[in-house]
Amino acid sequence: MNKKLLAALSGGAALVLALTGCGGGGEDKGKKLDDWAKKVCDTMQPQVKKIQQANASITSVRTEEDSKKVQRTDSAAFQANVDAYNALAQSVQNAGAPPVDSGKANQEDAVKALKDLAASYKTLKTKVDALDTSDRAKFSEGLKNMAADLGKLSGKSGDALKKFQSGDAGQAMAKQESCKIPASMPPAQV
Repeated sequence: MNKKLLAALSGGAALVLALTGCGGGGEDKGKKLDDWAKKVCDTMQPQVKKIQQANASITSVRTEEDSKKVQRTDSAAFQANVDAYNALAQSVQNAGAPPVDSGKANQEDAVKALKDLAASYKTLKTKVDALDTSDRAKFSEGLKNMAADLGKLSGKSGDALKKFQSGDAGQAMAKQESCKIPASMPPAQV
């Protein structure tokens, strides 16, 4: 019942992981850039974990037959994502612009993308809360429609987040332990 929604959620998780600069390393471009990356990564990691946990809770009910339980779980997970994406936006804002070319513009784009994600999850929470759980067919159809919405939102925010973690800033972030993905906490899966 929740399979399409899970597929779309994994796209949102990928954006967060991209934002945290997970990936290859690079040469040290200076203490200032490394200090900035550490500040960003250290404040973002707890939020990334909250998003992963929220997505895992959605995964845990993908075969659940009780529509009310699915609704409660999804609603709580969407609210957790709202809170986490807003906190991520605040973390990026508070860290300041990365000390690289176009750093300020990239930071502003990333903050906007994260706030957009939070707003979209708030909309999804409102939608899931409004679904009729007494009719399984209607409930399932509502979840499918929400999955399509989530898929669209993942695409529109991806460019700004990729730009934010690219180049020297992305390389500096990738070197930070707090920006590495814990093996025990994979993103939501289909």
